[in-house]
Amino acid sequence: MNRIAEFNAEANAVTDREHEEQLRLLQALSDAVERQAAASEVASMLEALISYSEAHFMSEELLMRMKSYDDYEDHQDDHVNMLTSMQFMAVAHEAGHTALIPGKVHDVLNFITLHIATRDKRLADYLRLGN
Repeated sequence: MNRIAEFNAEANAVTDREHEEQLRLLQALSDAVERQAAASEVASMLEALISYSEAHFMSEELLMRMKSYDDYEDHQDDHVNMLTSMQFMAVAHEAGHTALIPGKVHDVLNFITLHIATRDKRLADYLRLGN
């Protein structure tokens, strides 16, 4: 395998691990909200999810730029929408509007799952082809 193919394969593996962690954080948040965990626990989980997602999205966007990826703008728009939703949850939670959180967690979980299955799969295929 040549160096570019090795880099692309490793980039895909790292991104897959990051997606698994992001989904794990979202599911843990969903479980905590469902069991009505303490507000401080939910706030901490939201903070961890947002921080992790920001780092993941930044690394993915850098990879797309390095590879001159043709779907960069739409892919990045998805990231902005997801972060906006996560930040909305944090603000709503901080304001005491916890009733909004379960529906938003579900929406973000569905959106990220679809994003991974479509946009991230397309990016992985693009990288796999050695672009």
